[in-house]
Amino acid sequence: MNTATATLAAGALLALAAASPAMADHHKAGAKEKCYGVALAGKNDCAAGPGTSCAGTSKVDYQGNAWKYVAAGSCEKMGGSLTAKAGNSKPMPKKS
Repeated sequence: MNTATATLAAGALLALAAASPAMADHHKAGAKEKCYGVALAGKNDCAAGPGTSCAGTSKVDYQGNAWKYVAAGSCEKMGGSLTAKAGNSKPMPKKS
């Protein structure tokens, strides 16, 4: 093994070790999904339509093209959508 290869291998190991705690924290928090139409005005995580930059830019409550991260499997139960939708009607939770 030459010096360049050893340096690359060491760098790769350091990068992997540094990323491991962040990955572990993500898994502890649980899986998330994007849920459209459930965020209140200015409380979206991203994607609020044309003319907006991203997080916190939705203009109205329940804006159909703005999403918020929620626990995986809970979006449609709370009346949200897994894809952008038209309008801004209040989500209606589904009865189980």
